[in-house]
Amino acid sequence: MPITSVSSDANALTLTVVGDYPVPVERLWQAYADPRQLERFWGPETYPATFTRHDLEPGGRSAYHMTGPDGSVSRGWWRFLAVEPGRGFEVEDGFANEDGTPNDAMPSMRMVFTFEPTDTGSRVMSVTRFPSVEAMRQLVEMGMEEGLRSAMGQLDGVLAEPAPLAASRAG
Repeated sequence: MPITSVSSDANALTLTVVGDYPVPVERLWQAYADPRQLERFWGPETYPATFTRHDLEPGGRSAYHMTGPDGSVSRGWWRFLAVEPGRGFEVEDGFANEDGTPNDAMPSMRMVFTFEPTDTGSRVMSVTRFPSVEAMRQLVEMGMEEGLRSAMGQLDGVLAEPAPLAASRAG
């Protein structure tokens, strides 16, 4: 499994996931930039994601939903706060209502994704910052850590395939 560490810090209100992959950083970036690749690993194995929007640019938005094995649907959104192609991006991440609007009954969080080359390929680090201890506890109890482990565990399969031509031009 490519995940090298998962750690949480209740004082800093963060959950950090680090994964190392035997591919160039450009290939790793493409997996996040291309919504068809991203949806193959964003979400736990039993809750695959479908991205209906993915505007990877400052001020852009993503909209997605995850479908459970029983047919239940959970919706989410990202608002891109910063994007440095090939190096990283920062999003506000939240739950969505059925119509795609933010679900204000659930906490939103900030996620920073950083991509860097390593001696053996590349690394992605995601740091999720929660707005409060209560929000962190709620989302962790809902299975966020296990979900991230499951999702990131699928990334190596996506990266083992050649990047689609359109994705290789993205970012």
